[in-house]
Amino acid sequence: MRVTFIVLGGRGDLTGRLLLPGLAELFAADGDGVGGDEIDLLAVGRAGWSDEDYRGWARERLAEHAGHVPEEVRDRLVGRLAYQQGDVTEAADLRRALARAAGRPVVYLALPNTVFLPTLQALTEVDLPEGTSIGVEKPFGRDQADARELNTVLHRLVPEDRVFRTDHFLAKQTVLNLLGLRFANRLFEPVWNAGHVDRVEIVFDETLGLEGRAGYYDGAGALRDMLQNHLLQQLALVAMEPPLAVDGPSLSARKADVLRAVRPPADMARDTVRARYTAGTVGGRHLPDYTSEDGVDPARETETYAEYTVTIDNWRWAGVPFRLRSGKALGEGRREIAVWFKPVPHLAFDGVGQPEPDVLRLGLDPDHVTLELNLNGAGEPFDLERRDLDIDLPPNSLSAYGLLLREMATGAAALSISDVEAEESWRVVEPILAAWAAGAVPLQEYAAGSSGPTRD
Repeated sequence: MRVTFIVLGGRGDLTGRLLLPGLAELFAADGDGVGGDEIDLLAVGRAGWSDEDYRGWARERLAEHAGHVPEEVRDRLVGRLAYQQGDVTEAADLRRALARAAGRPVVYLALPNTVFLPTLQALTEVDLPEGTSIGVEKPFGRDQADARELNTVLHRLVPEDRVFRTDHFLAKQTVLNLLGLRFANRLFEPVWNAGHVDRVEIVFDETLGLEGRAGYYDGAGALRDMLQNHLLQQLALVAMEPPLAVDGPSLSARKADVLRAVRPPADMARDTVRARYTAGTVGGRHLPDYTSEDGVDPARETETYAEYTVTIDNWRWAGVPFRLRSGKALGEGRREIAVWFKPVPHLAFDGVGQPEPDVLRLGLDPDHVTLELNLNGAGEPFDLERRDLDIDLPPNSLSAYGLLLREMATGAAALSISDVEAEESWRVVEPILAAWAAGAVPLQEYAAGSSGPTRD
């Protein structure tokens, strides 16, 4: 059996930087395919290229972004690549591309989300082969209404279990280890609730600036780019009830339950923060003011830092604040899920004061797990000292995109976002976006290289 990835937007940055390296990793791990199925890739783009033109372009991208994969493996992948000129919103061009696909097609929309709907509508005019899967990149839609319309068209094309709404954060090692930590150990689950947890923080702070992505980023901003999808998905994994199995239907059902119960911030001015960076220095590198970057329209007031605090209105988490934040051009890269436990109800140690609470930190990039505890000190036997139990996690053989592509090739969907999740995520953030657009929350500024905006 063969599987052909038909990549719409096959000459884009996403394809060259992530999809092709992910496929190269699959070739290195499993030969020329997955589970006995051989894999081909047909790229669709507007340029009038030949197959050889595209292979030359792909070879350069792989050398730049997949140097960890042996050259012989990269060459094997390049030999399985083909190119089709076409307009992804034209049914006739899509029909020609599908006619070239051998075996079961996986149609992957590596496109700007503004083009998702016309592309999917064009696909409804094409007779899709039996077993076709469709992969859609994030962000899924521009708002809840758009996400709902996209889902309606997708359901006309293929069954829900053949739709892969991708979020590569779900395939990060530490995020996956959260499942094992919670559901394969008796230690944590009994205290994983409002009776023992004080608060949860989900943070993805970056030292990077725009890095040439102004064309996309200035129209999206930190809230849409990170907090509407990636970080809300992490919240869902942290807060969900135990699944019946670690598979697509079970995980999606439990995550959807959590997202339905998330309540938007009660006080926008108090519980949300938006800001953008000014000129500064990060790690010895000067970054210009965000508004002076090429492709940025200052009048949009696009935020490069977004933060909000929500609660989950259910039995397990009632009253526990979940704080999500992400920012660019910050002085330190902090990327973690941090679970803060409540202090002990009675402290038997005299004269030491209330110690800091226990904290479980699941670090992302580099992947590690740290449990911060209070233990007896090495000097006075009844003094307390802070100690960290720290585990560094070895890297997976496949990157996040390699894992996602393997799921698509095999037809599994454990790391996909469901239709309900996609729509509920927009329900959570739309009131925030509306409040920000109305000026209810002022746009703050912070210097590049700083710790971010100040809070009252």
